Amino acid sequence: MTAESTESTVPSTGGQQREFAGTAVSVVPPREAVGGLVLPVGRRPARRPSGLPLLAVDGTAALVAVLALTGDRTPGRPLMVAALILAVAWLNTRAGLYRPPAVPAVLDELPAVCARIVLGWCALGAGVAAYSPGHALSAQELALGCTLQSAAACAGRGAVHWLRRRMLVRRPGTALVVGPAATAQRVAAAFQRHPSCGLRPVGVVADQPGGGEGLPVLTTAEEVRRAVVQNSVRAVLVVGSRTERAPLLRSLEADGCALWEVDAQSPAYARDGSTELLAGFACRRLELTPRRESVGKRALDVAVSGALLLMVSPLLLVCAVVLRLSQGPGVVFRQERIGRDGMPFTLLKFRTHRPVDAHEAATRWSVANDREMGWFCRFLRRSSLDELLQLWNVLRGDMSLVGPRPERPYFVGKFGQMYPGYAARHRMRTGITGLAQVTGLRGDTSIEDRARFDNAYIDNWSLWQDFCILLRTAAALVRPTGS
Repeated sequence: MTAESTESTVPSTGGQQREFAGTAVSVVPPREAVGGLVLPVGRRPARRPSGLPLLAVDGTAALVAVLALTGDRTPGRPLMVAALILAVAWLNTRAGLYRPPAVPAVLDELPAVCARIVLGWCALGAGVAAYSPGHALSAQELALGCTLQSAAACAGRGAVHWLRRRMLVRRPGTALVVGPAATAQRVAAAFQRHPSCGLRPVGVVADQPGGGEGLPVLTTAEEVRRAVVQNSVRAVLVVGSRTERAPLLRSLEADGCALWEVDAQSPAYARDGSTELLAGFACRRLELTPRRESVGKRALDVAVSGALLLMVSPLLLVCAVVLRLSQGPGVVFRQERIGRDGMPFTLLKFRTHRPVDAHEAATRWSVANDREMGWFCRFLRRSSLDELLQLWNVLRGDMSLVGPRPERPYFVGKFGQMYPGYAARHRMRTGITGLAQVTGLRGDTSIEDRARFDNAYIDNWSLWQDFCILLRTAAALVRPTGS
């Protein structure tokens, strides 16, 4: 599994504010603070525009091209139409052509659409030649089919995009700009000068009110709540670091607002394939709560953790008995950790160390080389057998098999201020093992590197990646290196 920090028997205190070594750590921000904003419920979450009109256009274009090309002389025309529609729809889905950008334009997607139409016709031609060699399509017919379908698809897509752009200009969505007051005002003014982007800022959310002209600056939870309700805000433009505003942004996202990260510093031509151009800024759609971490990942967690608990139950019993005989009572300890969305939970482990007091348990980083640790306790930590009880946390839903390692509240608050991106690790359920751990970031290693690997794992999550990490973890257990 992975390396762990000092053990603690301090019971969980829920979302209350605690102090360790003079540092206040608030796991769940107060309701009155902007970061702990609680908004009225009832609105649907923000979604991208539907791709069904574009899918209908592509299907119609394929139908028109096949009927115009084959006429009545070719048998199996319905089968040809169905095969071509399925092929083009699958290729376009894989390319993301049914997820319209914020400001759609047919010329931007023209090469991708035409290339996939050509692939679809090549596959159709090969299928017809294999099924009915006497009715094989010639090169001229394939070229004509590609041309007809490309023209029809582009004309239809152009009409859909034109109608949507008109709607955006006539009825732009209201938005809030979150970030430093001066920069946020500059971004808001740029969006107001370019209504074609479909967003109209109505306020700025900042820690301190800014001087001068511009939109109203909202600094309290009540002001933000009132602005969202009265203006029917559907989008939020995030300027600067989003980690400091994570609770606020999660609340706005849950209320149905689309989140856009705006790069107000870099020029727009520096954008990559994951960004869009809005009002001259490189913008990227944010999803702080990954929706992909759902049925598949949870099913894997339940199946594997349940099976492993049954398999290792005799081993757990042996470890518990040996610990009880050698170390005395208190075989299992419970330690508060921070999980998904900053919520605390109680992590379970075999006890291998007894801290002096609650302060040491909360603030001491590591006890890996503690000479007072018994031989069996050292064995448990070096072999990571002390962490097997966390399979119960996985089965309960507190944790996942794979994900960022959970940390204590004291260090979450400390690292969140010191390392950019550390707070973003809590977008996903924490795990027993993770990409950072199998890469060698265990024990006293760089926290900045761990945060970077954890966020890379979340951004590129897949079930196959989870499976590979579990295999690498199993291989690492054969050659344990300690905590």
